Amino acid sequence: MRLATLKDKHSRDGKLVLINKERTHFVDATPIAPNLREAIETWSVTSAKLKELQLNLDSGKIAAQQKIDWSLFHSPLPRSFQWIDGSAFIQHVKLVRKARGAELPPNLLTTPLIYQGGSDSFLAPLEDIPQIDFAHGTDFEGEIAVILDETPMAITPEEALKKIILVVICNDVSLRGLIPEELAMGFGFFQSKPSSAFGPISLTPDELGDRWKDGRLHLPLIVNYNKQFFGKANAGEMHFNFGQIIAHAARTRSLAAGTIIGSGTVSNVDVTMGSSCLAEKRMLEQINEGKIVTPFMKVGDTIEICVKDERGVDLFGTINQRIVPFKK
Repeated sequence: MRLATLKDKHSRDGKLVLINKERTHFVDATPIAPNLREAIETWSVTSAKLKELQLNLDSGKIAAQQKIDWSLFHSPLPRSFQWIDGSAFIQHVKLVRKARGAELPPNLLTTPLIYQGGSDSFLAPLEDIPQIDFAHGTDFEGEIAVILDETPMAITPEEALKKIILVVICNDVSLRGLIPEELAMGFGFFQSKPSSAFGPISLTPDELGDRWKDGRLHLPLIVNYNKQFFGKANAGEMHFNFGQIIAHAARTRSLAAGTIIGSGTVSNVDVTMGSSCLAEKRMLEQINEGKIVTPFMKVGDTIEICVKDERGVDLFGTINQRIVPFKK
C-alpha cells in the first residue's frame, strides 16, 4: 500500500489518503481511519480495509479523486509518539567521529547506536528549514526509516522485522556546530537535533518487492544538493538491519504503535557513491585534500532526497527543502 497524509488546518495529524500506482492522484481514506496515526494504532482492523481500497484504486474499480499537489502533503506522520534514530552505516560512524575527534565505540560492530529524537513536530517534505545562526552548522542527513506496530519489550530481531508496518525516507536535520558541546556534557543530543522531515509516501514492505529483504532496502538513496548530484549510496549496506535496531531499542521497554526507527545516514565505503550528508563530504575533503572546502548549509541552499526504482519511479516521493532565516 501507498499511504500519505494531506495537511489539515483542523488536525495536526492531517488526513489519510491512498496514492495510485502512477503517483499522480489519490483517494480519500478517512472513512477507514481519519489519519495515519489512528490507522497504525488500529492496524489489525484497518489494514485489511485499506488494502481493499488500494486494490480497488489500482484496478480501476474506483477512480482517484484528486490530482496530487505535493505542497499539500505533510510527512506521513506529522507527529509521532516516538522517533528513534540509529546509526547503522559503519562508514558514516567512522567519518563523523573522526570529524569531531571522537574515538570509535569499542562495540561498534556488535551493538547498534541509537538516540531518542524529538517527535512532537516533524517538517513537511517541501517545508523550509529555519536557520537561527549559520554557526550552528546546519546539515542534512538522508536516511531510510520504518514505522512500527505495537512492539513488545525483549523482542527478537527476527520477530521485530514482522512489526514493521511502513517504510519511509527521511531528512534528519542536524546542527553540527552544537553537537560537540552537547555530547561533551554526557547527556546526548537535544538542541543539535531540530525537526526532521519525511518523504510524502509511506510504503508497506510488500510494495517494495525483492528490493526489501533481510530487513534492509536495497536501493540507492539519491541526494541532490543545490540541484547538483551529491550522493547515491546503496541503502542495503546497513551493518545492522532494522530488526536488530528495533530489538535493541526494545531491550528494556515496549515500543508504541507509530514509533519511527531511522537507519542513520546512508553511507557506503565506495566513496564514488557520494555522500548523504555534508559532514561526511567535509571529512573526506580533510582526509584527501588536507582541508575542508564545503561549508555547512546557508540561507538559500536546497536539499532533495528520494529513492527511485529501476524504472525511475519515485517510490516515496521527494523531500525538497530550502534553508531560510528563522523568523519569530
